[in-house]
Amino acid sequence: MFKYVKESYNELVNKVTWPTFPQLQSSTVVVMVASVIFAVVVLAMDVTFENVMAGIYKTLGGLGR
Repeated sequence: MFKYVKESYNELVNKVTWPTFPQLQSSTVVVMVASVIFAVVVLAMDVTFENVMAGIYKTLGGLGR
């Protein structure tokens, strides 16, 4: 177990290339913009589905009378 931790630490310190702060900022902005776009698409799909289902229920509700 100790060997595993030691090798993991060595790899993180010596072999991993960490992004610079500007790279990290630009990646963060990309993720935030993509998340907002995805949320807007899901909202549009939800509102559309809600309106379609409301129309179907309204139409089917009128048939029973």
